[in-house]
Amino acid sequence: MARKTKTFYVCNNCGEEFTKWQGKCFNCGQWETIVEFKQPALKGSSRRSAAASSPDPIVLSACSSQSITRQKTGLHEMDRVLGGGLVAGGVILLGGDPGIGKSTLLLQLGTKLAQTDECVLYVSGEESADQISLRAKRLGVAHTSLHILTETTVESALNAMQKLSPQAVVVDSIQTVFTEELESAPGSVSQVRECAAKHIR
Repeated sequence: MARKTKTFYVCNNCGEEFTKWQGKCFNCGQWETIVEFKQPALKGSSRRSAAASSPDPIVLSACSSQSITRQKTGLHEMDRVLGGGLVAGGVILLGGDPGIGKSTLLLQLGTKLAQTDECVLYVSGEESADQISLRAKRLGVAHTSLHILTETTVESALNAMQKLSPQAVVVDSIQTVFTEELESAPGSVSQVRECAAKHIR
């Protein structure tokens, strides 16, 4: 029996969702920005198992944050901005104007984490491995635990992550990667949102 898919429509300009296609987005007012998005629906047994395994609500005062430890990045200012370091399972979006030094900072961060015997994967959709190597040599940063992957397809990047099982992943940048499940261009709202969601899952 074929697996059903859920179809909805997303505006590439503002990210608004619609149940059917229309020429104009009523949220941002742009024309011809709405694209179709298909998502496989859960099977009946999957829905039942998800409902059966759903957790019970707990009182906030009963929650403990003692088991959460922050890992120092080795970059003092980065640790300060992050509230003391990285948290396992956390996702951080680094933004800024073009040329401000985001890629340089991320390469330094990846190298610092790799120096603590962490396996780190640096996924680049903007530069080749040779270009990254040149920057690393210029900065004087390189480590055997830092792995480089030049890839723009999110599915290929996720396969590499499953094989390598890194403790930390840097994606430079989320606007250059795309999923083959969507027809919209890389960098569009729907692509960025879905690619980010796939990485988080």
